[in-house]
Amino acid sequence: MAIAPAQRVRAGQTLMVQGAFTDQVLALRARGSRSPACVKVIGGLENGAEVLFGIRVSGDLVGELAAIRDTGRSATVVACTDGAVHRLPKERFLGFLDRNPEAWRLLAAMLGDRLDWANQRRLDFTGYPVDRRLARVVVQLAGRHGHPVEGGVDLGVALTQEELGKLVGAAKESAVKAVRELRDAGWIRTGYRRIIVADLEGLTEFAMVSR
Repeated sequence: MAIAPAQRVRAGQTLMVQGAFTDQVLALRARGSRSPACVKVIGGLENGAEVLFGIRVSGDLVGELAAIRDTGRSATVVACTDGAVHRLPKERFLGFLDRNPEAWRLLAAMLGDRLDWANQRRLDFTGYPVDRRLARVVVQLAGRHGHPVEGGVDLGVALTQEELGKLVGAAKESAVKAVRELRDAGWIRTGYRRIIVADLEGLTEFAMVSR
């Protein structure tokens, strides 16, 4: 955190653009215990279609691969909540890693976790219908980022139903239908950009997620 000062960001602000060449790595930071940072990592195709690769939250890095490989950005990064980022210059970031070999191991572990997430989404797309794919990603998000609230577990990330659909490769209409089915079953409750898992055990069983 001492490499660069924190800068405030606003929900909806674009922090990185796919294809652009910049020399910064972003470290995400919460503005307080009740205001975690959250960004969306979005990949776009030439025909205008978009895929939501993943969600990054407080403590995560974004842009590290482009810095290490000296390439353009592979995705666009957009803040989905107010928060703060540390914009780490590439040379300072790489210098920090070289001075701290343990940090390289931790970075490799983080990248491994992201690869596991991406591979799991590909497997889910092959093996499950939209409702189960959505249930599986909600269970995993709740496990990674959720926190207890009255009546269940808040997902911990602010996503629309369409964005949830993009996480599992589903069209907006299919995602909305799947969310409605999970809600009607009593497993989740929904609000504006908010999902509460009301019955985590039931949702986990439906999602066929191993404990």
